[in-house]
Amino acid sequence: MVALTMPRNRRPARPRLYGWFVVVVVGTAATLLATQAGQAGWAYAHKPACWMMTGLAVLAAASAFVAGDRLYTAVVCPSLCFSFAILLCWGLGPAIVAQTLSVIVVAGKLKHTLRQAMLVAAEYAVALGAAYLVVVIGDPDPFHRSTISDRIEDALTIAGSALAWLLAYNLMTWIAARLRLGPARARRVTETLPYQTLFKASLLMLSPVLAVAAHVNAAFVLLIFVPLYAVQRMARLSAERARVARVDPLTGLANRRALQHRFTDMIATREAPHVALLMLDLDRFKHVNDALGHEVGDRLLVSVAQRLQREEPIEGVIGRLGGDEFAILATNLHDVSQAEVVAGRLLAALAEPLRLDGLPIDITGSVGIAVYPQHGEDFATLMRHADLAMYEAKRRGDTAAVYDPSSGHTSPHQLGLLTDFRQALETEREQVTLHYQPQVSLTTGEPIGVEALLRWRHPRRGPVPTAELLQVAEHTAVMQLLTTRVIDEVVQQVAQWRSQGLDLRASLNVSARDLHGGEIVDQLARRLAVYGVPPELIQIEITESALMSDAARAHSTVERLAELGVGVALDDFGTGYSSLQHLRKLPLSEIKIDQSFVGGMARNSDDAAIVRSTVELARALGLRSVAEGVENEYTRQMLAATGCTLAQGYLMARPMPGDMVPVWLSREAVRAAARHPSPSTSALRVTS
Repeated sequence: MVALTMPRNRRPARPRLYGWFVVVVVGTAATLLATQAGQAGWAYAHKPACWMMTGLAVLAAASAFVAGDRLYTAVVCPSLCFSFAILLCWGLGPAIVAQTLSVIVVAGKLKHTLRQAMLVAAEYAVALGAAYLVVVIGDPDPFHRSTISDRIEDALTIAGSALAWLLAYNLMTWIAARLRLGPARARRVTETLPYQTLFKASLLMLSPVLAVAAHVNAAFVLLIFVPLYAVQRMARLSAERARVARVDPLTGLANRRALQHRFTDMIATREAPHVALLMLDLDRFKHVNDALGHEVGDRLLVSVAQRLQREEPIEGVIGRLGGDEFAILATNLHDVSQAEVVAGRLLAALAEPLRLDGLPIDITGSVGIAVYPQHGEDFATLMRHADLAMYEAKRRGDTAAVYDPSSGHTSPHQLGLLTDFRQALETEREQVTLHYQPQVSLTTGEPIGVEALLRWRHPRRGPVPTAELLQVAEHTAVMQLLTTRVIDEVVQQVAQWRSQGLDLRASLNVSARDLHGGEIVDQLARRLAVYGVPPELIQIEITESALMSDAARAHSTVERLAELGVGVALDDFGTGYSSLQHLRKLPLSEIKIDQSFVGGMARNSDDAAIVRSTVELARALGLRSVAEGVENEYTRQMLAATGCTLAQGYLMARPMPGDMVPVWLSREAVRAAARHPSPSTSALRVTS
């Protein structure tokens, strides 16, 4: 049996037609029962086996279970096997009685309304009537036929009656779904009809066996419970697999797939002009995992899910995307401000500290909001834009932010660029390469290390500026693909240089997303172990803006990198905020002075003062200082006079492919030998 349920405040999509449908089905069922009442009375008066089969049908109804979701529920009940067998043995009247009693038991067990139970019982009765019509026409008599052709004809008649039941019942289910839920939501119901049909067909095909057993020996009827249990068990397992496919196993919330289906339903049936998608990301969740363990972290997520469910929108759904990211769909919104109200209510639900293992844990989060159709007309686009808005909220230090299309992340040019870049990373790997720019000691002139720089030559557009590419990819999953690729290639390149006798430290840049996730530490550890590279030969460069977007999680990742033995450099120093705070708290090894200051040293006394002060600060803290963008000899001499440690720029060398670095080092060694004939210094002997 199938019972369609809907939110309390939603009327049928086509109330007048649905009302007439109910009247027709219930009226037809009542007419059938009235005309067959005498047949039912005779069967129950003269056939004890009919009483037993009816009792077993009611008993089987007690084992019914529900499969489905908030939109509809499919009640899986094996009573049909017994009622159809009664139809074959004693006619339509007692079959309707047995099935109606079973529906009443199921409705009471699952607390369905009287109207639902009445409609379902009527649908079963009408379907049994269609099956009985085929039986009457075919007039099977399997116990008194002798020829093989007659027996085959009886079997075909019974199979035809089962088919008639299935067609009639599925047709009524389809009509009821379309009239009550509308075409879009009805599609969700009709998608399950094949599964429902398979289960019911199994019950119908067991019914003739049950009828034969009842005719030969009523005690044999009890044996049917073994295959019946197997059928119902398979149905339960199938329903459980379907449930798992749409539910987050930890919190019981909807998963990404279920959210996508729900979004499709919402935009197809919405009564208000907006559907909002809110992305909620918890702050400092990784710190809880690291400090208290993953078990406590899981309990925290379950508690957060429970709090969010208490504030779940009536016409919405809350889901978990993974990790500490939650998504909320809300419809019936008349403007964007209502979505912000929903966000505020959800965040307020997290305001009170949780107590886990006796410890109070403060929970805060950031919410990104994207609204259909202004910010996207499909689920994937809306998700991406809500994600961007959430990161913008973190960057600004706000609790919530609405997606701003003027940010430029969604122009056709940039979206096409992002798609092409993903394809290049996954399939056209030769398009994406790394070049390495040396960092040279300002004291000895020795190459100390290199910085890995991304290069992508688009097949049609040619070289793509790295800054433009990173702006598009930074807040998407493509950034994770890029980081994985860069880590693997840089560590492999350093291992190759070591095999040639070169110990060069290589620096690579990571994004804010990498710092917030923390997976970069595990990736580095695995790659270093695979290639046998000492961790001190790898350095991660981070920007102040990446630290500011979520300081707690970023600091946790930086500390883990330092524990691994990997150096951490603060890039673009002086262009962000809270620099002194980061220098005081973080286990840094290097400060990189932004080229906007270095390039202006020769003509701007203020820039020169900033560079000089930064170098002195780094020296006082025991850190290396690296000047970026050194392009002329005068600037190099000024930097050397300040005591800056390293210089990087076109004056020393342009970025080059990895296999050209040993060639460049050899040339530098020859030049150094020509300038300084003493053999005491070799540019090929590189130290950290």
